[in-house]
Amino acid sequence: MNVVVRESAAVSVRNLTKTYGRRVVVADVSFEAGAGRVTALLGPNGAGKSTTLRAMLGLVRPTSGTALFDGLPFAEIERPGRIVGVLLDASAGHGGRTVYETARLGALAIGVSSHRVDTCLGLVGLSSVGDRRVGSLSLGMRQRLGLAIALLGEPTTLILDEPGNGLDPEGLRWLNDFVVAFARGGGGVLLSSHHLGDIETIADDVVILDRGRVVHAGPARAAGLTNVAFASTDDDRLVRALVDDEVTVGRGRDATTRLTAATTADHVGRLSVTLGIPLTHLSESRQSLESFFLDQTSGEHAARPSTAQGLLRGTSPLVPVHAPTATSTPKATS
Repeated sequence: MNVVVRESAAVSVRNLTKTYGRRVVVADVSFEAGAGRVTALLGPNGAGKSTTLRAMLGLVRPTSGTALFDGLPFAEIERPGRIVGVLLDASAGHGGRTVYETARLGALAIGVSSHRVDTCLGLVGLSSVGDRRVGSLSLGMRQRLGLAIALLGEPTTLILDEPGNGLDPEGLRWLNDFVVAFARGGGGVLLSSHHLGDIETIADDVVILDRGRVVHAGPARAAGLTNVAFASTDDDRLVRALVDDEVTVGRGRDATTRLTAATTADHVGRLSVTLGIPLTHLSESRQSLESFFLDQTSGEHAARPSTAQGLLRGTSPLVPVHAPTATSTPKATS
Protein backbone atom coordinates (compact mmCIF):
# COMPACT_ATOMS: atom_id res chain seq x y z
CA MET A 1 0.00 0.00 0.00
CA ASN A 2 1.51 3.29 -1.11
CA VAL A 3 0.52 6.21 1.11
CA VAL A 4 2.33 9.51 0.57
CA VAL A 5 2.18 12.58 2.79
CA ARG A 6 3.50 16.00 1.85
CA GLU A 7 5.66 16.67 4.89
CA SER A 8 6.05 15.55 8.47
CA ALA A 9 4.50 17.05 11.58
CA ALA A 10 4.93 15.96 15.18
CA VAL A 11 2.52 16.12 18.11
CA SER A 12 3.77 17.43 21.45
CA VAL A 13 1.65 17.22 24.60
CA ARG A 14 2.87 18.96 27.74
CA ASN A 15 1.35 18.78 31.24
CA LEU A 16 -2.19 18.34 29.92
CA THR A 17 -4.75 18.28 32.72
CA LYS A 18 -8.54 18.14 32.65
CA THR A 19 -10.75 18.27 35.72
CA TYR A 20 -14.52 18.29 36.13
CA GLY A 21 -15.13 19.89 39.49
CA ARG A 22 -13.05 17.88 41.94
CA ARG A 23 -12.74 14.89 39.63
CA VAL A 24 -9.41 14.70 37.83
CA VAL A 25 -9.86 12.91 34.51
CA VAL A 26 -6.47 13.68 32.94
CA ALA A 27 -3.55 14.58 35.17
CA ASP A 28 -0.33 16.22 33.94
CA VAL A 29 -0.09 14.11 30.77
CA SER A 30 3.02 14.64 28.65
CA PHE A 31 4.25 12.72 25.59
CA GLU A 32 5.28 13.13 21.97
CA ALA A 33 4.08 11.43 18.80
CA GLY A 34 6.84 11.72 16.25
CA ALA A 35 6.64 12.10 12.49
CA GLY A 36 7.21 8.87 10.61
CA ARG A 37 6.13 6.84 13.65
CA VAL A 38 3.05 5.07 14.97
CA THR A 39 2.35 6.06 18.58
CA ALA A 40 -0.22 4.04 20.52
CA LEU A 41 -2.17 5.63 23.35
CA LEU A 42 -3.20 2.76 25.62
CA GLY A 43 -5.13 2.41 28.84
CA PRO A 44 -8.07 0.63 30.45
CA ASN A 45 -11.60 1.94 30.00
CA GLY A 46 -11.88 5.18 31.92
CA ALA A 47 -8.13 5.85 31.88
CA GLY A 48 -8.57 9.19 30.10
CA LYS A 49 -7.56 8.31 26.54
CA SER A 50 -10.54 9.84 24.75
CA THR A 51 -10.55 12.90 27.01
CA THR A 52 -6.85 13.41 26.27
CA LEU A 53 -7.46 13.30 22.52
CA ARG A 54 -10.47 15.61 22.74
CA ALA A 55 -8.55 18.08 24.91
CA MET A 56 -5.67 18.03 22.43
CA LEU A 57 -8.08 18.99 19.64
CA GLY A 58 -9.88 21.68 21.64
CA LEU A 59 -13.16 19.75 21.77
CA VAL A 60 -12.98 20.05 25.54
CA ARG A 61 -11.13 22.90 27.21
CA PRO A 62 -8.06 21.66 29.12
CA THR A 63 -7.76 22.85 32.70
CA SER A 64 -4.06 23.37 32.02
CA GLY A 65 -1.31 22.23 29.68
CA THR A 66 -0.77 22.38 25.92
CA ALA A 67 -0.94 20.23 22.82
CA LEU A 68 0.93 21.38 19.72
CA PHE A 69 0.69 20.14 16.13
CA ASP A 70 3.68 21.14 14.08
CA GLY A 71 4.35 23.75 16.77
CA LEU A 72 0.83 25.21 16.88
CA PRO A 73 -2.28 24.58 18.99
CA PHE A 74 -5.01 22.97 16.91
CA ALA A 75 -7.24 26.08 17.16
CA GLU A 76 -4.48 28.26 15.67
CA ILE A 77 -3.87 26.12 12.58
CA GLU A 78 -5.24 28.04 9.60
CA ARG A 79 -6.45 24.94 7.71
CA PRO A 80 -6.38 22.18 10.33
CA GLY A 81 -7.79 19.48 8.05
CA ARG A 82 -4.66 19.75 5.92
CA ILE A 83 -2.41 19.19 8.90
CA VAL A 84 -4.34 16.87 11.20
CA GLY A 85 -6.78 14.15 10.12
CA VAL A 86 -9.14 13.15 12.93
CA LEU A 87 -11.34 10.12 13.58
CA LEU A 88 -12.86 10.17 17.06
CA ASP A 89 -16.39 8.77 16.70
CA ALA A 90 -17.33 6.60 13.73
CA SER A 91 -21.02 6.73 14.69
CA ALA A 92 -21.22 10.52 14.50
CA GLY A 93 -22.26 10.67 10.83
CA HIS A 94 -25.88 11.48 9.92
CA GLY A 95 -27.57 8.16 9.25
CA GLY A 96 -29.82 9.57 6.52
CA ARG A 97 -27.01 10.80 4.28
CA THR A 98 -25.21 8.62 1.81
CA VAL A 99 -21.57 7.65 2.11
CA TYR A 100 -20.63 9.97 -0.76
CA GLU A 101 -22.67 12.89 0.59
CA THR A 102 -21.04 12.54 4.00
CA ALA A 103 -17.55 12.52 2.53
CA ARG A 104 -18.40 15.37 0.15
CA LEU A 105 -19.56 17.57 3.04
CA GLY A 106 -16.25 16.90 4.74
CA ALA A 107 -14.44 17.91 1.57
CA LEU A 108 -16.39 21.16 1.34
CA ALA A 109 -15.52 22.00 4.95
CA ILE A 110 -11.83 21.35 4.35
CA GLY A 111 -11.75 22.93 0.90
CA VAL A 112 -10.77 20.00 -1.32
CA SER A 113 -12.24 18.77 -4.59
CA SER A 114 -14.74 16.00 -5.26
CA HIS A 115 -11.92 14.12 -6.96
CA ARG A 116 -10.24 13.83 -3.56
CA VAL A 117 -13.47 12.34 -2.18
CA ASP A 118 -13.34 9.61 -4.84
CA THR A 119 -9.68 8.98 -4.06
CA CYS A 120 -10.19 8.63 -0.30
CA LEU A 121 -13.27 6.42 -0.61
CA GLY A 122 -11.19 4.23 -2.90
CA LEU A 123 -8.32 4.12 -0.40
CA VAL A 124 -10.60 2.69 2.31
CA GLY A 125 -12.52 0.34 0.02
CA LEU A 126 -15.86 2.19 -0.04
CA SER A 127 -16.03 3.21 -3.71
CA SER A 128 -18.75 0.68 -4.45
CA VAL A 129 -21.06 1.78 -1.60
CA GLY A 130 -21.10 5.54 -2.16
CA ASP A 131 -24.87 5.60 -2.57
CA ARG A 132 -25.64 3.65 0.61
CA ARG A 133 -27.08 5.42 3.64
CA VAL A 134 -24.67 5.80 6.52
CA GLY A 135 -27.29 4.42 8.88
CA SER A 136 -27.23 1.10 7.03
CA LEU A 137 -23.49 0.62 7.41
CA SER A 138 -21.84 -1.72 9.89
CA LEU A 139 -19.61 -0.17 12.54
CA GLY A 140 -16.58 -1.41 10.63
CA MET A 141 -17.70 0.34 7.44
CA ARG A 142 -18.40 3.51 9.41
CA GLN A 143 -14.84 3.33 10.72
CA ARG A 144 -13.59 3.18 7.13
CA LEU A 145 -15.76 6.15 6.19
CA GLY A 146 -14.43 8.13 9.14
CA LEU A 147 -10.89 7.35 8.06
CA ALA A 148 -11.65 8.43 4.50
CA ILE A 149 -12.88 11.80 5.81
CA ALA A 150 -9.79 12.14 8.00
CA LEU A 151 -7.62 11.69 4.90
CA LEU A 152 -9.41 14.24 2.70
CA GLY A 153 -7.02 17.11 3.41
CA GLU A 154 -3.91 14.98 2.84
CA PRO A 155 -2.89 15.57 6.47
CA THR A 156 0.57 14.99 7.84
CA THR A 157 -0.74 13.61 11.15
CA LEU A 158 -3.60 11.24 11.96
CA ILE A 159 -5.41 11.18 15.32
CA LEU A 160 -7.51 8.01 15.59
CA ASP A 161 -9.59 6.97 18.60
CA GLU A 162 -10.01 3.18 18.58
CA PRO A 163 -10.23 2.90 14.77
CA GLY A 164 -10.26 -0.91 14.93
CA ASN A 165 -13.61 -1.13 16.72
CA GLY A 166 -16.08 -3.13 14.65
CA LEU A 167 -13.53 -4.36 12.13
CA ASP A 168 -13.28 -8.07 11.36
CA PRO A 169 -9.83 -9.75 11.23
CA GLU A 170 -9.40 -8.89 7.55
CA GLY A 171 -10.38 -5.28 8.25
CA LEU A 172 -7.94 -5.07 11.16
CA ARG A 173 -5.12 -6.35 8.97
CA TRP A 174 -6.00 -3.75 6.35
CA LEU A 175 -6.07 -0.99 8.98
CA ASN A 176 -2.73 -2.05 10.43
CA ASP A 177 -1.12 -2.10 6.99
CA PHE A 178 -2.58 1.32 6.20
CA VAL A 179 -1.40 2.92 9.46
CA VAL A 180 2.12 1.54 9.04
CA ALA A 181 2.26 2.67 5.39
CA PHE A 182 1.13 6.18 6.36
CA ALA A 183 3.88 6.41 8.97
CA ARG A 184 6.53 4.97 6.67
CA GLY A 185 5.52 7.61 4.14
CA GLY A 186 6.56 10.28 6.65
CA GLY A 187 3.29 10.90 8.49
CA GLY A 188 2.69 10.72 12.21
CA VAL A 189 -0.04 8.50 13.67
CA LEU A 190 -1.44 8.74 17.19
CA LEU A 191 -4.08 6.11 17.87
CA SER A 192 -5.82 4.63 20.86
CA SER A 193 -6.69 0.96 20.87
CA HIS A 194 -7.54 -2.08 22.97
CA HIS A 195 -6.13 -4.46 20.33
CA LEU A 196 -2.82 -4.97 22.12
CA GLY A 197 -1.69 -7.82 19.88
CA ASP A 198 -1.96 -5.58 16.83
CA ILE A 199 -0.38 -2.64 18.64
CA GLU A 200 2.61 -4.80 19.56
CA THR A 201 3.11 -5.41 15.83
CA ILE A 202 2.62 -1.92 14.41
CA ALA A 203 3.53 0.62 17.11
CA ASP A 204 6.89 2.36 17.26
CA ASP A 205 6.07 4.03 20.58
CA VAL A 206 3.52 3.44 23.32
CA VAL A 207 2.00 5.75 25.91
CA ILE A 208 0.08 4.00 28.70
CA LEU A 209 -2.45 5.88 30.82
CA ASP A 210 -3.90 4.65 34.09
CA ARG A 211 -6.47 6.69 36.01
CA GLY A 212 -5.59 9.77 33.99
CA ARG A 213 -1.83 9.61 34.47
CA VAL A 214 1.02 8.46 32.24
CA VAL A 215 2.54 5.31 33.72
CA HIS A 216 4.77 4.52 30.74
CA ALA A 217 5.93 6.38 27.65
CA GLY A 218 8.66 5.26 25.29
CA PRO A 219 9.63 2.98 22.42
CA ALA A 220 7.37 -0.06 22.03
CA ARG A 221 10.35 -2.39 22.13
CA ALA A 222 11.11 -1.14 25.66
CA ALA A 223 7.59 -1.93 26.90
CA GLY A 224 8.24 -5.20 28.66
CA LEU A 225 11.03 -7.12 30.28
CA THR A 226 13.60 -9.12 28.38
CA ASN A 227 14.87 -12.35 29.92
CA VAL A 228 17.77 -14.48 28.71
CA ALA A 229 18.41 -18.17 29.38
CA PHE A 230 22.01 -19.24 28.98
CA ALA A 231 24.60 -21.87 29.80
CA SER A 232 28.35 -21.81 29.27
CA THR A 233 31.57 -23.67 29.91
CA ASP A 234 32.34 -21.37 32.85
CA ASP A 235 29.06 -20.23 34.40
CA ASP A 236 30.64 -18.92 37.60
CA ARG A 237 32.89 -16.44 35.82
CA LEU A 238 30.19 -15.32 33.41
CA VAL A 239 27.69 -14.81 36.26
CA ARG A 240 30.19 -12.72 38.20
CA ALA A 241 30.73 -10.53 35.15
CA LEU A 242 26.97 -10.06 34.69
CA VAL A 243 26.51 -9.18 38.35
CA ASP A 244 29.33 -6.67 38.02
CA ASP A 245 27.25 -5.13 35.20
CA GLU A 246 24.33 -4.89 37.68
CA VAL A 247 22.35 -7.65 35.94
CA THR A 248 20.10 -9.88 38.03
CA VAL A 249 20.93 -13.56 37.47
CA GLY A 250 18.91 -16.56 38.63
CA ARG A 251 18.30 -20.24 38.01
CA GLY A 252 15.84 -21.32 35.30
CA ARG A 253 12.38 -22.46 36.34
CA ASP A 254 12.94 -25.93 34.94
CA ALA A 255 15.75 -26.50 37.45
CA THR A 256 18.17 -27.35 34.63
CA THR A 257 21.73 -26.15 34.41
CA ARG A 258 20.54 -23.10 32.46
CA LEU A 259 20.73 -19.72 34.13
CA THR A 260 18.52 -16.69 33.51
CA ALA A 261 19.51 -13.03 33.35
CA ALA A 262 17.39 -9.88 33.16
CA THR A 263 19.19 -8.50 30.12
CA THR A 264 19.45 -9.12 26.39
CA ALA A 265 20.97 -12.00 24.47
CA ASP A 266 23.26 -9.48 22.78
CA HIS A 267 24.63 -8.42 26.18
CA VAL A 268 25.35 -11.99 27.29
CA GLY A 269 26.81 -12.91 23.90
CA ARG A 270 29.17 -9.95 23.76
CA LEU A 271 30.28 -10.51 27.34
CA SER A 272 31.04 -14.18 26.67
CA VAL A 273 33.17 -13.23 23.66
CA THR A 274 35.05 -10.60 25.67
CA LEU A 275 35.79 -13.14 28.42
CA GLY A 276 36.54 -15.96 26.00
CA ILE A 277 33.83 -18.18 27.50
CA PRO A 278 32.00 -20.38 24.96
CA LEU A 279 28.21 -20.46 25.31
CA THR A 280 26.41 -23.79 25.12
CA HIS A 281 22.93 -22.25 25.15
CA LEU A 282 21.51 -18.78 24.58
CA SER A 283 17.85 -17.81 24.12
CA GLU A 284 15.85 -14.66 24.71
CA SER A 285 12.22 -14.10 25.63
CA ARG A 286 10.29 -10.87 26.04
CA GLN A 287 7.25 -10.08 28.14
CA SER A 288 4.28 -9.42 25.87
CA LEU A 289 2.83 -5.94 25.59
CA GLU A 290 -0.39 -7.30 27.06
CA SER A 291 1.39 -8.61 30.16
CA PHE A 292 3.32 -5.36 30.52
CA PHE A 293 0.11 -3.35 30.10
CA LEU A 294 -1.69 -5.37 32.79
CA ASP A 295 1.27 -4.96 35.15
CA GLN A 296 1.24 -1.19 34.64
CA THR A 297 -2.48 -0.56 34.99
CA SER A 298 -5.15 -1.19 37.58
CA GLY A 299 -8.11 -1.26 35.19
CA GLU A 300 -11.80 -0.95 35.94
CA HIS A 301 -12.43 -4.69 36.23
CA ALA A 302 -10.48 -5.49 39.38
CA ALA A 303 -12.88 -8.09 40.80
CA ARG A 304 -11.46 -11.20 42.44
CA PRO A 305 -10.95 -14.13 40.01
CA SER A 306 -13.31 -16.23 42.12
CA THR A 307 -16.27 -13.95 41.31
CA ALA A 308 -17.18 -15.76 38.09
CA GLN A 309 -16.87 -19.13 39.82
CA GLY A 310 -19.25 -17.91 42.49
CA LEU A 311 -21.76 -16.96 39.83
CA LEU A 312 -21.60 -20.42 38.30
CA ARG A 313 -22.13 -22.07 41.69
CA GLY A 314 -24.95 -19.69 42.57
CA THR A 315 -23.13 -18.60 45.71
CA SER A 316 -22.18 -15.10 44.64
CA PRO A 317 -23.97 -12.20 46.36
CA LEU A 318 -24.54 -10.82 42.86
CA VAL A 319 -27.12 -13.54 42.16
CA PRO A 320 -30.60 -12.24 43.10
CA VAL A 321 -32.30 -14.04 46.00
CA HIS A 322 -35.58 -14.26 44.11
CA ALA A 323 -34.40 -15.15 40.63
CA PRO A 324 -37.23 -15.79 38.13
CA THR A 325 -37.89 -19.41 37.25
CA ALA A 326 -38.16 -20.67 33.70
CA THR A 327 -41.96 -20.37 33.88
CA SER A 328 -41.97 -16.90 35.41
CA THR A 329 -43.34 -13.96 33.46
CA PRO A 330 -40.82 -11.09 33.54
CA LYS A 331 -42.14 -7.81 34.87
CA ALA A 332 -42.31 -5.11 32.25
CA THR A 333 -39.94 -2.21 32.74
CA SER A 334 -40.19 1.30 31.44
